Amino acid sequence: MNPHPAPALPDELTAVLKRMRLPYLRAAAPEVLATAKAQRWDPTEVLKVLLDEEVRGRDEATKAMRRKSAGLPAGKTFSSWREEDSSIPAPTQAALATLEWVHRAENLAVSGPSGTGKTHFVEAVAHAVIDAGMRVSWFTLESLTAAVGRAAVDGSIAKTITKITRAELIVVDDIGMLPSGQAAAEAFYRLVDAAYERRSLAVTSNLHPSGFDTIMPKTLATAAVDRLLHHAHVVLTEGTSLRLSEATAGRGVVPLT
Repeated sequence: MNPHPAPALPDELTAVLKRMRLPYLRAAAPEVLATAKAQRWDPTEVLKVLLDEEVRGRDEATKAMRRKSAGLPAGKTFSSWREEDSSIPAPTQAALATLEWVHRAENLAVSGPSGTGKTHFVEAVAHAVIDAGMRVSWFTLESLTAAVGRAAVDGSIAKTITKITRAELIVVDDIGMLPSGQAAAEAFYRLVDAAYERRSLAVTSNLHPSGFDTIMPKTLATAAVDRLLHHAHVVLTEGTSLRLSEATAGRGVVPLT
């Protein structure tokens, strides 16, 4: 702790900063002003540092709000991603991590056996999208179907789909893990159609998208996949489950004492 804390701001200045809704500037101001006085900063430098603190604080608050509203499943980012353990070619990982495809409203389809890192990789991408100042909407096919089903009750399906597609990246995770009926197929088609050439859609599945017609009605599946793959990067994972490998090696739990 600083043995000589910076003097508090005058009450009238604090009141003005509260009224102007500058909480991060207000919090940083005592220390910044004390440092500026001691080091004889130019007034413009003081103003710049204080405004930078407000911008930084607002950016971090926005990112935190967007992470919460996105509904990301596990908090897995690229910091915990082991590139060398993935069957996705390293150049492909690097290219997708640049997010250029998101800026171009292109899609991503990641298919492969369970446990081969599909969800982890896409969630890491989703966090990177939020860090880049964009928004994410994350669903499973079941949660998407439920959201559209609730909207159907009061006739607000179009409004719900519009709200979802405000995000620059929409994810539908683990398609094919459970059988899908007419309602799921309709929900998926509505989303793909609304996002087509406007927003990026990322899907993960144990099936290649060309096989979606084996788990949902063929007509809707064909129409959805046609739009999904038109501007899509298709990535195939392979190998044994990373979760099973960790469990077998005893790394799935903290050892008991």
